[in-house]
Amino acid sequence: MRSQSSHRKLRAAAVVCAVAAVAVPAPAAAWAATRAPARAVTAPTPDPFDGLTPGQIADRAVDATRSADSLRMTGRVVSEGQDLDVDFSVDDKGSCQGRIGVDDGEAELRRLDDITYMKGDEAFWRISMTSQGIPENQIAPVIELVKGRWLKIAPGQAGSADLGEICDLDSLLDDLDQDKDDRAGLRRGPDREVDHTPVATLVKKESGETTTVSVAQEGKPYIRQVVRTGGEEPGSMTLSEYDRPVDVTAPPADETVDLSRLDPGVPA
Repeated sequence: MRSQSSHRKLRAAAVVCAVAAVAVPAPAAAWAATRAPARAVTAPTPDPFDGLTPGQIADRAVDATRSADSLRMTGRVVSEGQDLDVDFSVDDKGSCQGRIGVDDGEAELRRLDDITYMKGDEAFWRISMTSQGIPENQIAPVIELVKGRWLKIAPGQAGSADLGEICDLDSLLDDLDQDKDDRAGLRRGPDREVDHTPVATLVKKESGETTTVSVAQEGKPYIRQVVRTGGEEPGSMTLSEYDRPVDVTAPPADETVDLSRLDPGVPA
């Protein structure tokens, strides 16, 4: 049940900077906990997973999650010392919208019809570009150009494909079931509650790392939360709002700036 590499695709949205028409994805992001621990709760009666092994529960959870038309992902991730906050909704038609925070900076993200829009505050763009080694004398003009505006990244432009992956539900979930051997060693933990939903927990301990996957016990057995403790990438990611429409509206044209305008050869 591999979800780690799926969430690493979030890196493309975590840091996007543009100089000489280059939008650069951030380094691989680890996970860090954002929510209070799930509360213990009495399992539904009858238990929907009664008689199933942890591996069989995992099979049902993966199948249900991969069948979803849309979902919302919320978490705080840590990458090379940076705090990255993620809260966005995505569907299976390539549309998504939400918010990304990098340390003290923040940006909004929208994507529809294969076009990505990002609107960040000054701290977001400065942190993004500095982390990529962009010199200050190039950062200031870019910030001035995009201040209070949406950066528009069209198909074929630098960064479009990377950002498209994090707004592609199938792509995000591709790695979820890539290696069934990952389920070896799973055991069922105590029943709990995530966002008022009763869940069964599947626990795996390996190489000093404990992974706990919470699976909904009511309705479809969607994965509701993945939490890691110990190891190099501790943290959590919560999945919610399954199968709800993701309605995205393009920003007004007069509030956008095309990525190509950041090419030094094109007057700003």
